[in-house]
Amino acid sequence: MENSSIVILDFGGQYTQLIARRIREQRVFSVVLPCTATPAEIRAHRPAGLILSGGPSSVYEPEAPAADPALLAMDLPILGICYGLQFIVHHLGGKVRPAPRREYGRAEVAVTAEGAGGPLFAGMPSTFTAWMSHGDEALELPPGFQRIAGTPQAVAAISDPSRAIWAVQFHPEVRHTDLGSQLLGNFLFSICRARPDWTPEHFIQTTVSRIAAQVGDGRAICALSGGVDSSVAAVLVARAIGDRLTCVFVNNGVLRKNEFLQVQRNLRDRLGLRLAGVDAGRRFLTRLGGVVDPEAKRKIIGNEFIAVFEEEARRIAAESPGGGVDWLVQGTLYPDVIESTSVKGPSQTIKSHHNVGGLPEKMNLKLIEPLRDLFKDEVRRIGRDLGMPEEILERQPFPGPGLAVRILGEVTQERVTLLQEADEIVVQEVKAAGLYRKIWQSFAVLLPVKSVGVMGDQRTYAYTCAIRAVHSDDGMTADWADLPGPLLRKISSRIVNEIHGINRVVYDITSKPPGTIEWE
Repeated sequence: MENSSIVILDFGGQYTQLIARRIREQRVFSVVLPCTATPAEIRAHRPAGLILSGGPSSVYEPEAPAADPALLAMDLPILGICYGLQFIVHHLGGKVRPAPRREYGRAEVAVTAEGAGGPLFAGMPSTFTAWMSHGDEALELPPGFQRIAGTPQAVAAISDPSRAIWAVQFHPEVRHTDLGSQLLGNFLFSICRARPDWTPEHFIQTTVSRIAAQVGDGRAICALSGGVDSSVAAVLVARAIGDRLTCVFVNNGVLRKNEFLQVQRNLRDRLGLRLAGVDAGRRFLTRLGGVVDPEAKRKIIGNEFIAVFEEEARRIAAESPGGGVDWLVQGTLYPDVIESTSVKGPSQTIKSHHNVGGLPEKMNLKLIEPLRDLFKDEVRRIGRDLGMPEEILERQPFPGPGLAVRILGEVTQERVTLLQEADEIVVQEVKAAGLYRKIWQSFAVLLPVKSVGVMGDQRTYAYTCAIRAVHSDDGMTADWADLPGPLLRKISSRIVNEIHGINRVVYDITSKPPGTIEWE
């Protein structure tokens, strides 16, 4: 991976993570850094090239992202995308202005004679459809730059090969741009000379070696949930340090029905992991008492998890000769980091994940997060190369805060029990319909809303349950799943007939964006 990664500087664009994904699809490792990263921080990743992302700002405004123009003189091939093009033009002596006519959606791009002879558009047709999303335009190009493509409305691409800088006004990372992956491939391989060596096998080898060196002769515990992410992280770390890893599975009181015992059996029998189960359900529910704010719930759960893990670390150290436990392994993924912290320059935090934004400021344990730069589909590929069973790898994502973020309002034992029963019915029926592995997530949500119903000629006044099912590739975006009517009818009938306390079922047809997958 040395000198073959691509660094993407994020100016707050909605498609930034798509750039990273499209690059990884071509077996080149990519990492997203905030646009405020210094040249030294960029070079620390030993990149073969640099990409400047899109963004919602105007480069000529005082509140424009405070990126260092010195990054344009780093002697690295650079590709600017949308705002990235405008940043290049503005800081190298050109002029950017509000466009007389903004471009949003599909546009016809025509490659100039200069562009047709250059490496960025090599092998591409002279005209193609691209996806535009900009309100500003490059009015005057900096000295040394040439226009290599345009639309009827604006400059579409520019270059200065002497400085190894190229830029496009459109978005090659979105599927709406014809041959966008080919354009990115031209930048990666013809211009940056990147090596397509980022494979699951390569990731496993380098990660295992790095963890072995990081931990040395020490010990670690793994925060195990039974899901894909933490299970893959545990297997990776176990491969690096063997039985000096103890996995800790905590009952936080908001797990699925019977999950505390089922997950322990599954992970011991199928993965051979050294596992300790901690039943702390009453402790978590006590801390959550009276709390209704979703961010507060996540932070309480995150803090309490760490407290339990630190207690277990002390217990394991006392019972095991050869030193204490210094490391905590977590299955943190890239979407967790993106949504929990402002790693994207001017972007806003969407929500705190219990294992990222929900962590306390001071911890006695040092973190190991081997999957921190990966998306969910990439983690599954890693798991398959590790030889893990499909039963674990194909498990639908389940939030770390568990049912606490699917119970809107206060979390009580009564509400947990109601949701556990409803959730069990959803999982059973989705599996029976043969849809479990075809859907990203399918689950029930308990709403803090009671409504009047009629059951057995008697009036009822009970809770409302929402059903949520979505399709997604990585959790960053999602479309609601159009579940068959007979399946929804059966789920609804079972919930209201079998669960005393719920008398109404609704179906959520909101995509992400504008919603999120979880309700809290």
